[in-house]
Amino acid sequence: MRFLDYVECCNRHDLSNFLPLQYSGNTLGWVRTTWVDWLRDWKQVFRIADDRVELINVTGNLRQRGEPLGQVAQELASQGVINPLTGEMYPVTAGSREQAVMLIDRAAAPFFGVLTFGQHLNGFVRTDQGLKMWVGKRSAERLRFPGKFDHLVAGGLPYGVGLRENLAKECWEEAGIPSAVAAQAIAVGAVTYVIEFDRGLKPDVLYCYDLELPETFQPRCTDGEVEEFYLWPIEQVMETMKAREAFKLNCNLVIIDFLIRHGYVGPEYEGYLDLITGLHPKVP
Repeated sequence: MRFLDYVECCNRHDLSNFLPLQYSGNTLGWVRTTWVDWLRDWKQVFRIADDRVELINVTGNLRQRGEPLGQVAQELASQGVINPLTGEMYPVTAGSREQAVMLIDRAAAPFFGVLTFGQHLNGFVRTDQGLKMWVGKRSAERLRFPGKFDHLVAGGLPYGVGLRENLAKECWEEAGIPSAVAAQAIAVGAVTYVIEFDRGLKPDVLYCYDLELPETFQPRCTDGEVEEFYLWPIEQVMETMKAREAFKLNCNLVIIDFLIRHGYVGPEYEGYLDLITGLHPKVP
């Protein structure tokens, strides 16, 4: 596969298949048109028109405003329409995390097409043989992308947790990286994408980090999400991506960003400008 193929795969969507989820004139998400009938019985929560779904009776503080939507999510989960709720709350926002209008369970976010946020960390080592990157193999028990390759550290970004705090937590849980080492991670930007898939629409922002590690470092998973780690030459990472869809899909975007920033994919690469712009589409 071409690197550009991964960018295109992560941005396949057709908004004509969705109605905007609106509150106070702002679009907070997107609901698939074929799913709107599931919401019609909740007349105290939604006002449904031909061209939009409006949230109504939104009152109280941040958590109180999200309670009606949370009740809908519980019912959808009980019917098997969405995955079981996680208890991990995400912001519902038309802008940044800090501009949250209400909160929603992570499992319900794709159904309502709300903007989500995550963090991905490139763990790499400089050796006499060249640059190497740590790669994790996801557990075969994972609900999404079982057995696929993944970043050394990657995870969602819940509401109410600072970026550095959440990164330190993910570093320890996923790779046994102490907080003092995690604090050395360098924030290097973000990639965005909008993908339509079986669970709905996912507009996503991934904050990216680079962490240079010593050759003596050996990761260990403490939460069971990764079954094995590999330290690969960066050329092997690139060849694996070109040969097959071996990585969890959005990881490819963060790796491509790393390759561009570290000079492994330069201006002479076919589609270079498309890659750069494709990593940062505007989320709807």
